[in-house]
Amino acid sequence: MKQKLKQILTVFITFFKIGAFTFGGGYAMIPLIQKEVVEKKKWITDEDILEIVAIAESTPGPIAINAATFVGFRICGFFGAMFATLGVVLPSFVIILCISFVLEEFQHIKAVQYAFNGIRAGVLGLLIKALWTMYKKCPKNLTAYIVIAASFIFSAFLKVDVLIIIIGCALFGLISSVIISRREKNDIS
Repeated sequence: MKQKLKQILTVFITFFKIGAFTFGGGYAMIPLIQKEVVEKKKWITDEDILEIVAIAESTPGPIAINAATFVGFRICGFFGAMFATLGVVLPSFVIILCISFVLEEFQHIKAVQYAFNGIRAGVLGLLIKALWTMYKKCPKNLTAYIVIAASFIFSAFLKVDVLIIIIGCALFGLISSVIISRREKNDIS
């Protein structure tokens, strides 16, 4: 029991370090996670990291949190997952909490307001870059363009809940793939 608690604490500290010293988002954490848990700790293999990244990308939520949860579970089960997730999230939470107190005090200063206007513009640029990257990876066919256009119209103009849009897109994709598969079967026959 004492060994298990020690290992859970080690998982927490490892992911706390990863969360505290990695900047640039979840994808920037993947190499550090690989170095810490594969090379230094030897808890998992490089093949496991590939599986973890694939699973973390395909599940809802930030990739770094998903990866930490998955690695923690692999190492120490439920409590490993819980403490790995806590470890990777806690540094960001504490930093944002501290900034929120400081920001409250300096929010009225023009220089701070201008800085945040610049940050907003920069974030918009990053979002456009992410949009472009996702567009390049998206299939370019009639079905994809219909889904893109419908999603935009439903969310921007009709104010449909995002969850409903995602479910609708998934259903549309499934139905269209079934129709395409049946057409291909009929063409082969």
